[in-house]
Amino acid sequence: MPDMHYWSIAELASKLRDGVVSPVTVTRAMLDRIAALDGSYHAYIHVMREQALARAEQAEQELASGFWRGPLHGVPLAVKDLLYTSDAPTSAGMSIHKDFVPEYDATAVARLYGAGAILLGKLSLTEAAYTNNHPVFPTPVNPWHADYWAGTSSHGSGVATATGMTFGALSTDTGGSIRFPAACNNLTAIKPTWGRVSRHGCFTLSHSLDHIGPFARDAVDAAIILRAIAGADDQDPVALRAPVPDYVAATGRGIGGLRIGWDEEFVSTGTDPQVVAALEAARDVLASCGARIRPIRFPSPYDALRGWFDICGAETAGVHAATYPSRADEYDAGMVGLLRHGHTVSGQAVAAAWVNRLRFSGQLAAAFEDVDLMLIPTMTTPPPTLKELEAFGADDDVLLQMIRYTAPFDLSGNPTIVLPAGFSDAGLPMSLQLVGKHLSEDTLCTAGGAFQQATDWHVRRPLD
Repeated sequence: MPDMHYWSIAELASKLRDGVVSPVTVTRAMLDRIAALDGSYHAYIHVMREQALARAEQAEQELASGFWRGPLHGVPLAVKDLLYTSDAPTSAGMSIHKDFVPEYDATAVARLYGAGAILLGKLSLTEAAYTNNHPVFPTPVNPWHADYWAGTSSHGSGVATATGMTFGALSTDTGGSIRFPAACNNLTAIKPTWGRVSRHGCFTLSHSLDHIGPFARDAVDAAIILRAIAGADDQDPVALRAPVPDYVAATGRGIGGLRIGWDEEFVSTGTDPQVVAALEAARDVLASCGARIRPIRFPSPYDALRGWFDICGAETAGVHAATYPSRADEYDAGMVGLLRHGHTVSGQAVAAAWVNRLRFSGQLAAAFEDVDLMLIPTMTTPPPTLKELEAFGADDDVLLQMIRYTAPFDLSGNPTIVLPAGFSDAGLPMSLQLVGKHLSEDTLCTAGGAFQQATDWHVRRPLD
């Protein structure tokens, strides 16, 4: 079964349950693939070989006895290395924590285990989930082209899922860290509503901005993972207590009559024409599937976006109080810049940022009164080259434009789904982003399922 590593989770689950393949066979094959490829792509910080094989043996025995936990039973996955694992280190991409082994599993990890999933290992990320990898951890390589960006901060999750070194992954998003790697690696990913997934046992970047969500290769697989991890958690007081819908069933509902908002000006102003063309084509596909496209006016996000740095910096400074500035020489420059800002930004500036954040959130909620979802880009450009990426960090206005389609929804807490939507002239993936009202992940899954039934962008693989 030479292409087993690219099976969907849904397909693999069916074969595991029917005994066509065994969890041990699949897990060994995935570990062998990691051993063969990851020296070139650097997606993993820590491979959990022994633990994975032990859980595969357990899953095999359970399935053989007729006990089936659900569609993740026996499925090998991986998680970003800031989700706590009691049987493996959790570094948060930091040299300071590279040997830290927590005493307990993150709630999201425990829920994967409860669903029968097998963890292959811990995936690479930028230092503390901000912008740059710490020098002790190699930066993951984009499998579509090594000279291009693989996204940030969850680039290990994107690269591992795209290359068939895992069937899916869990990651976090504070300003776009799930969605950028999904866009750059031709993947489907969901940033849920803030609080939809418990953050207990997850190393924090920003308490009020962090979200946990799934990477997958299609909407059905993303729905399978999200359903397993979503829901209330007594260990996390801000985890939402709302019931968890059947996201998997939602992917097959169809979108007849679904109202999708489209703001021509917000989509096209300052956006690469290739991205605009891909979005327009996606809009037409969604309309052909029965969606009703409605013109909207997207509220200006820029005042709120400028405050993102103040809120994130101030909250991050609190998170790192035990190690910064006392161990400042062990941090890389990117994190030092954020922490310095967090230590020097005034309380008045943070308060103003929160006012602008709340104002934008209210305006966005009002814009949703007549639509169910909004269709926007994920990025203003196709994936940039690594040289082009340097310009983003050197110019605050350019950086603001870079995050204008992602960070607004970390600020507002609205859920979004990223879907593959074509390829650039340079052969790099492009994507679309659908934004929903709070707790409308089921509607996003419905739209994602319909779009992917009508297109085949999501089945393109970088190493085929």
